[in-house]
Amino acid sequence: MPRLLVHSFTISLDGYGAGPDQTLEAPMGAGGQGLHPWMLRTRYFQKTHFGKDEGDVGMDNDMAAQGMGNLGAWIMGRNMFGPVRGPWPDESWKGWWGPNPPYHVPVFVLTHHPRPALEMEGGNIFHFVTGGIHEALERAREAAGGRDIRVGGGASTVRQYLQAGLIDEMLLAVSPVLLGTGEPLLAGIDLPRLGYVCEQLIPGQRAAFYRITRA
Repeated sequence: MPRLLVHSFTISLDGYGAGPDQTLEAPMGAGGQGLHPWMLRTRYFQKTHFGKDEGDVGMDNDMAAQGMGNLGAWIMGRNMFGPVRGPWPDESWKGWWGPNPPYHVPVFVLTHHPRPALEMEGGNIFHFVTGGIHEALERAREAAGGRDIRVGGGASTVRQYLQAGLIDEMLLAVSPVLLGTGEPLLAGIDLPRLGYVCEQLIPGQRAAFYRITRA
Protein backbone atom coordinates (compact mmCIF):
# COMPACT_ATOMS: atom_id res chain seq x y z
CA MET A 1 0.00 0.00 0.00
CA PRO A 2 1.32 3.52 -0.75
CA ARG A 3 2.87 5.33 2.20
CA LEU A 4 1.46 8.67 3.35
CA LEU A 5 4.40 11.03 3.79
CA VAL A 6 5.12 14.54 5.00
CA HIS A 7 8.48 15.60 3.60
CA SER A 8 10.53 18.78 4.00
CA PHE A 9 7.68 20.48 5.86
CA THR A 10 9.35 23.50 7.42
CA ILE A 11 8.68 24.84 10.90
CA SER A 12 10.29 27.56 12.98
CA LEU A 13 12.26 26.87 16.15
CA ASP A 14 9.11 27.67 18.12
CA GLY A 15 7.05 25.23 16.09
CA TYR A 16 5.09 27.31 13.58
CA GLY A 17 4.53 26.13 10.01
CA ALA A 18 3.39 29.57 8.79
CA GLY A 19 2.94 33.07 10.11
CA PRO A 20 -0.46 34.70 10.65
CA ASP A 21 -2.50 36.61 8.06
CA GLN A 22 -1.78 34.84 4.77
CA THR A 23 -2.29 37.14 1.77
CA LEU A 24 -1.42 37.18 -1.92
CA GLU A 25 1.66 39.25 -1.05
CA ALA A 26 2.58 37.04 1.94
CA PRO A 27 1.79 33.42 0.97
CA MET A 28 3.39 32.07 4.17
CA GLY A 29 1.82 34.71 6.42
CA ALA A 30 3.54 37.53 8.26
CA GLY A 31 7.17 36.58 8.86
CA GLY A 32 6.78 33.21 7.17
CA GLN A 33 9.25 34.07 4.42
CA GLY A 34 11.99 33.36 6.96
CA LEU A 35 11.13 29.65 7.02
CA HIS A 36 12.28 28.59 3.58
CA PRO A 37 15.70 30.01 2.59
CA TRP A 38 17.09 26.47 3.02
CA MET A 39 14.78 25.28 0.22
CA LEU A 40 14.74 28.33 -2.03
CA ARG A 41 18.51 28.42 -2.45
CA THR A 42 18.89 24.77 -3.46
CA ARG A 43 19.76 23.71 -6.98
CA TYR A 44 16.71 21.42 -6.93
CA PHE A 45 14.33 24.34 -6.29
CA GLN A 46 15.98 26.65 -8.80
CA LYS A 47 15.77 24.00 -11.51
CA THR A 48 12.22 22.79 -10.86
CA HIS A 49 10.67 26.22 -10.34
CA PHE A 50 12.73 28.49 -12.59
CA GLY A 51 14.49 26.13 -15.02
CA LYS A 52 17.90 27.38 -13.85
CA ASP A 53 20.99 25.19 -13.57
CA GLU A 54 22.23 26.97 -10.48
CA GLY A 55 21.79 26.96 -6.73
CA ASP A 56 23.37 25.32 -3.73
CA VAL A 57 24.15 21.62 -3.47
CA GLY A 58 24.69 19.65 -0.28
CA MET A 59 22.38 18.15 2.33
CA ASP A 60 19.64 20.80 1.97
CA ASN A 61 19.50 20.11 -1.76
CA ASP A 62 19.50 16.34 -1.17
CA MET A 63 16.57 16.61 1.26
CA ALA A 64 14.55 18.79 -1.11
CA ALA A 65 15.06 16.43 -4.06
CA GLN A 66 14.46 13.28 -2.01
CA GLY A 67 10.94 14.41 -1.16
CA MET A 68 9.81 14.12 -4.79
CA GLY A 69 10.88 10.49 -5.31
CA ASN A 70 8.31 7.77 -6.04
CA LEU A 71 5.29 10.05 -5.63
CA GLY A 72 1.99 9.20 -7.25
CA ALA A 73 -0.27 11.85 -5.69
CA TRP A 74 -0.34 14.86 -3.37
CA ILE A 75 -2.84 16.07 -0.78
CA MET A 76 -2.93 19.69 0.32
CA GLY A 77 -5.20 22.08 2.19
CA ARG A 78 -6.97 24.93 0.52
CA ASN A 79 -4.66 27.50 2.14
CA MET A 80 -1.69 25.88 0.39
CA PHE A 81 -3.50 26.13 -2.93
CA GLY A 82 -4.18 29.85 -2.52
CA PRO A 83 -5.44 32.78 -0.43
CA VAL A 84 -9.09 32.67 -1.60
CA ARG A 85 -11.54 32.07 1.29
CA GLY A 86 -15.18 31.03 1.35
CA PRO A 87 -17.09 29.95 -1.76
CA TRP A 88 -15.03 30.16 -4.94
CA PRO A 89 -16.04 33.46 -6.63
CA ASP A 90 -14.92 32.01 -9.99
CA GLU A 91 -12.26 29.65 -11.34
CA SER A 92 -9.63 32.27 -12.09
CA TRP A 93 -7.29 31.36 -9.21
CA LYS A 94 -5.06 28.49 -10.35
CA GLY A 95 -2.46 28.32 -7.59
CA TRP A 96 0.81 30.06 -6.81
CA TRP A 97 2.92 28.20 -9.36
CA GLY A 98 2.12 29.43 -12.87
CA PRO A 99 0.87 27.25 -15.76
CA ASN A 100 3.15 24.27 -14.99
CA PRO A 101 3.16 23.55 -11.21
CA PRO A 102 5.97 21.39 -9.77
CA TYR A 103 3.79 18.38 -8.81
CA HIS A 104 3.24 16.52 -12.13
CA VAL A 105 0.81 14.06 -10.53
CA PRO A 106 -2.82 14.35 -9.35
CA VAL A 107 -3.25 16.75 -6.41
CA PHE A 108 -6.22 16.53 -4.05
CA VAL A 109 -7.15 19.84 -2.41
CA LEU A 110 -9.22 19.77 0.79
CA THR A 111 -11.99 22.37 0.71
CA HIS A 112 -15.53 22.95 1.98
CA HIS A 113 -16.61 24.43 -1.36
CA PRO A 114 -16.95 22.39 -4.57
CA ARG A 115 -15.09 23.32 -7.71
CA PRO A 116 -14.48 21.45 -10.99
CA ALA A 117 -11.14 19.70 -11.42
CA LEU A 118 -8.39 21.92 -12.78
CA GLU A 119 -6.04 20.47 -15.40
CA MET A 120 -2.75 22.27 -16.04
CA GLU A 121 0.50 21.65 -17.91
CA GLY A 122 2.92 18.90 -17.00
CA GLY A 123 0.40 16.29 -15.89
CA ASN A 124 -0.88 18.49 -13.06
CA ILE A 125 -4.55 17.88 -12.21
CA PHE A 126 -6.06 19.50 -9.11
CA HIS A 127 -9.13 17.76 -7.66
CA PHE A 128 -11.15 19.65 -5.05
CA VAL A 129 -12.38 17.31 -2.31
CA THR A 130 -15.24 18.31 -0.03
CA GLY A 131 -15.58 15.01 1.86
CA GLY A 132 -12.69 15.43 4.28
CA ILE A 133 -9.30 13.84 4.87
CA HIS A 134 -10.38 10.21 4.49
CA GLU A 135 -12.06 10.78 1.12
CA ALA A 136 -9.00 12.68 -0.11
CA LEU A 137 -6.71 9.85 1.01
CA GLU A 138 -8.86 7.18 -0.61
CA ARG A 139 -8.89 9.04 -3.90
CA ALA A 140 -5.15 9.75 -3.69
CA ARG A 141 -4.39 6.07 -3.08
CA GLU A 142 -6.41 5.12 -6.12
CA ALA A 143 -4.63 7.72 -8.25
CA ALA A 144 -1.14 6.91 -6.91
CA GLY A 145 -1.08 3.44 -8.44
CA GLY A 146 1.09 1.94 -5.70
CA ARG A 147 3.42 4.91 -5.33
CA ASP A 148 3.66 7.13 -2.24
CA ILE A 149 1.39 10.05 -1.39
CA ARG A 150 2.71 13.31 0.03
CA VAL A 151 0.78 15.66 2.28
CA GLY A 152 2.00 19.11 1.38
CA GLY A 153 0.38 21.28 4.03
CA GLY A 154 -0.54 23.61 5.43
CA ALA A 155 -0.11 22.93 9.12
CA SER A 156 -3.82 22.30 9.72
CA THR A 157 -3.93 19.60 7.05
CA VAL A 158 -0.85 17.82 8.42
CA ARG A 159 -2.29 18.02 11.94
CA GLN A 160 -5.53 16.35 10.86
CA TYR A 161 -3.71 13.42 9.26
CA LEU A 162 -1.35 13.11 12.25
CA GLN A 163 -4.18 13.12 14.78
CA ALA A 164 -5.88 10.37 12.78
CA GLY A 165 -2.65 8.32 12.90
CA LEU A 166 -2.46 8.16 9.11
CA ILE A 167 1.00 9.64 8.47
CA ASP A 168 3.58 6.89 7.96
CA GLU A 169 6.69 9.09 7.93
CA MET A 170 7.41 12.76 8.44
CA LEU A 171 10.62 14.63 7.63
CA LEU A 172 10.51 18.03 9.33
CA ALA A 173 12.87 20.84 8.38
CA VAL A 174 13.48 23.17 11.33
CA SER A 175 14.68 26.63 10.32
CA PRO A 176 16.61 28.80 12.81
CA VAL A 177 13.95 31.51 13.07
CA LEU A 178 11.37 32.46 15.69
CA LEU A 179 7.90 33.50 14.53
CA GLY A 180 6.22 33.96 17.90
CA THR A 181 2.76 33.33 16.48
CA GLY A 182 1.08 31.76 13.47
CA GLU A 183 0.00 28.21 12.61
CA PRO A 184 1.50 25.64 15.02
CA LEU A 185 2.26 22.20 13.65
CA LEU A 186 2.56 19.96 16.71
CA ALA A 187 1.04 21.95 19.59
CA GLY A 188 -1.26 19.73 21.64
CA ILE A 189 -0.48 16.57 19.64
CA ASP A 190 0.92 13.68 21.71
CA LEU A 191 3.11 12.01 19.09
CA PRO A 192 4.41 9.19 21.35
CA ARG A 193 0.86 8.26 22.33
CA LEU A 194 0.00 8.07 18.63
CA GLY A 195 2.92 5.71 18.10
CA TYR A 196 5.46 8.08 16.54
CA VAL A 197 9.19 8.11 17.26
CA CYS A 198 12.03 10.37 16.12
CA GLU A 199 14.45 8.11 14.27
CA GLN A 200 17.02 10.46 12.84
CA LEU A 201 18.52 13.96 12.99
CA ILE A 202 20.16 15.15 9.79
CA PRO A 203 22.10 18.45 10.00
CA GLY A 204 21.80 20.63 6.90
CA GLN A 205 23.36 23.93 5.89
CA ARG A 206 20.38 26.16 6.74
CA ALA A 207 17.99 23.78 8.52
CA ALA A 208 18.01 20.68 10.69
CA PHE A 209 15.97 17.70 9.49
CA TYR A 210 14.14 15.30 11.81
CA ARG A 211 12.76 12.00 10.54
CA ILE A 212 9.69 10.88 12.51
CA THR A 213 8.08 7.52 11.80
CA ARG A 214 5.10 5.58 13.05
CA ALA A 215 6.15 2.45 14.92
